[in-house]
Amino acid sequence: MRRRSFIATLGTPIVISPMLATLCVASATPVPALAAARLRVVASFSILGDLTRQVGGDAVSVEALVGPDGDVHVYEPRPKDLRTLLAAGLLVRNGLGLEGWMDRLTGAAGFKGQVVVASAKVTARTMKQDGGGIATDPHAWQDPRNAILYVQAITDGLAAADPSNAAAYRDASSRYAARIAEVDAWIEATLKPIPPDQRRIITTHDAFGYYGARYGVEFLSAEGISTEFEPSAKAIAALVAQIKREKVRAVFIENMTSPRMAQMLSRETGAVLGGTVYSDALSPATYEAMLRYNTKLFARAMGPL
Repeated sequence: MRRRSFIATLGTPIVISPMLATLCVASATPVPALAAARLRVVASFSILGDLTRQVGGDAVSVEALVGPDGDVHVYEPRPKDLRTLLAAGLLVRNGLGLEGWMDRLTGAAGFKGQVVVASAKVTARTMKQDGGGIATDPHAWQDPRNAILYVQAITDGLAAADPSNAAAYRDASSRYAARIAEVDAWIEATLKPIPPDQRRIITTHDAFGYYGARYGVEFLSAEGISTEFEPSAKAIAALVAQIKREKVRAVFIENMTSPRMAQMLSRETGAVLGGTVYSDALSPATYEAMLRYNTKLFARAMGPL
């Protein structure tokens, strides 16, 4: 069954009443002088919000439309999001089809600021969906090398929107990219002792394809790339059979999805619940912490019995 946002359900652009438009413009006018000096940035979801804060530092004010533990796939924009966009000078979005609701939201808000598509230089993966269709996998940040490309795109956007702080943005970006590269090397080292035939993980939806391709881990899931559509009974039955056949040992719940699917797979197959991992949304933490936390759980589940 398809989950619908209020924008998608309407099927037409959002109509803003004159009164709401007046309120939006009024709220977009910063009163304190200090607030006016900071570049206001809107990120589509929490992971992009963190990447932007790491580069922008105190020179930017960043608000993520989809916050920690939120599901960007099925997010339902709210009237306050219109006001948030009207007040911003820069919008950072993922692209690759992740934010299906974004174009209508920006059109309804009449957003005139600059837009960064963080994944612009990423080589996208494609995957087969339930039913045989091919879809672009939008979860490119799960490969830290892609996250460095995200950071570069965000840095260019910040520098263009706020040239007076361009040098500071580029300096912070260089240092941050080096930290992400260190995390990438740490993940490789952490997973290296695990035999290839033990590198299988079950997650709620198919969000770790880039991680799997980077580190040689096979990820199985009942739901496809997006959480917008429920998996078919046929797809679930096939996954249960595969889990039993390949003796996959752990099922992981993602923080932004319902635990019911993972719990059902655990009951049907005997695989243990391995804990909560973070894919499309942060907890109140950082991108680097998310990668390290997930990797520790994955390594424990795939390691020696």
